[in-house]
Amino acid sequence: MSDSPITQNKDKQNAVVGVGDLAVSNKATDMLSTYALGSCIAIVAYDSQAKAGGIIHFMLPDSSLSPQKAQGQPTMFADTGIPMLFRTLVGLSAERERIKTFVAGGASVITGSDMFKIGERNILAAKKVMSALAVSVVKADIGGVSNRTLHLDIATGEVLLKTTRGTAKIDLA
Repeated sequence: MSDSPITQNKDKQNAVVGVGDLAVSNKATDMLSTYALGSCIAIVAYDSQAKAGGIIHFMLPDSSLSPQKAQGQPTMFADTGIPMLFRTLVGLSAERERIKTFVAGGASVITGSDMFKIGERNILAAKKVMSALAVSVVKADIGGVSNRTLHLDIATGEVLLKTTRGTAKIDLA
């Protein structure tokens, strides 16, 4: 697993954020990772003063698509999951005004006609919710046709983005 950050730094504890999930941390030894973002969106959020960060990996734009599912797993949807990410970070002493974010995903990975356009709808939903929350977006890598993998180093606020185009580092500190 050369993609795993734990092989890059043995001192880091890796937490994998699955589809429809979120994770936050304020432990310098933690690395949060999410893999194979296709039409889903990941929002990486970090407060450099609190040294607290998190990732949400949501798969659908709107909880009205399945209200029962949203009650049990609100992080599956943009409209319920993104606010939860920020509320959870505030619980770790982060302040919304200091939080910087990176947004990735929303690819069109279905070959042929994508009549549901989930990636596009997820991008629009993320923009809408982020705007309503007045959160600072430092950078975005959205759309296209490629999967993405992300790693957030809680100690530094550095995001490692891996795509078919290569690897990029985004500083959220």
